[in-house]
Amino acid sequence: MDWKKLGKALLFPPIAMMSILIPVATVFLVYSMVFVGTESALAIISYVLAAYTLTVWCLKIPYLIRFFKTFKNENKYARRWQDDDRLRVNISLFGSLIWNTVYAVFQLWLGFYHHTFWFYSLGAYYLSLAVMRFFLLRYTTANQPREKMRVELKKYRACGWVFLVMNLALTLMIFFMVYWSRTFNHHEITTIAMAAYTFTAFGVAIVNIVRYRKYNSPVYSASKAISLAAACVSMLTLSSTMLTTFSDGTVDLFFRRLMLGWIGGAVSAVIVVMAIGMIVRGNQGLRRLQEDNPNNTGPVKERKENKDGEQK
Repeated sequence: MDWKKLGKALLFPPIAMMSILIPVATVFLVYSMVFVGTESALAIISYVLAAYTLTVWCLKIPYLIRFFKTFKNENKYARRWQDDDRLRVNISLFGSLIWNTVYAVFQLWLGFYHHTFWFYSLGAYYLSLAVMRFFLLRYTTANQPREKMRVELKKYRACGWVFLVMNLALTLMIFFMVYWSRTFNHHEITTIAMAAYTFTAFGVAIVNIVRYRKYNSPVYSASKAISLAAACVSMLTLSSTMLTTFSDGTVDLFFRRLMLGWIGGAVSAVIVVMAIGMIVRGNQGLRRLQEDNPNNTGPVKERKENKDGEQK
């Protein structure tokens, strides 16, 4: 027996087999943890299979990096996706618009069905996000970034005002959580999956806010601010879920209310500060635009300086 070939076949299996291993190992691991128990022979086999799947995929990382680099450089659609910032923003806005609308309608239906303002407040919040994304998408599909700077600044400022109004719905959600202990109770695995999604969305939202500042487009910045606001609400819901799911009866009502009050207050403060900053920057940009281009709706012209440092 050629042990070298056998080891290579085990550590570097075909990509088709590796793709099959992911769902099989995941389902097997979840089933053993939920229905069988962590000390059974079936659970041990599922752990070994999951560890093996993770190992072979980690060993494949250098190959995957080279593959995606080649694909990105040679595929025309991948190159367009990489180079066309407007396309990425439009697809992101369109996908988020559909998701927010469906989720908002679902929450409103739950509010109507259960006769509770908790779901009404959630539905109103996500519906407001969908409305803002709809108006931003209408602009980005018809115009290039900074093509109509005055319009962009007005939309950017309007989003700030909408955030302030939305904070009323958020405050109502926090009130339900703190005063009436309105929380969610999910399975541990579901909660862990929610945590992974929430922290990923929160991190990506922060990175995109910083990343898209270089384009100096208020509409682009507003679209990423909406993503951050949605991630903040997801973080609040996750905190409530984790306090309920992992409490094991050791977390009393006072501590839960205290934690939810602090986290909810921090989330609300972040959104208020972001909204005020958008309103102030929008007003400042419109004022500079009026001073530099009183009869032009295009980008703000840079002020030139003479040799003495005085503005022309």
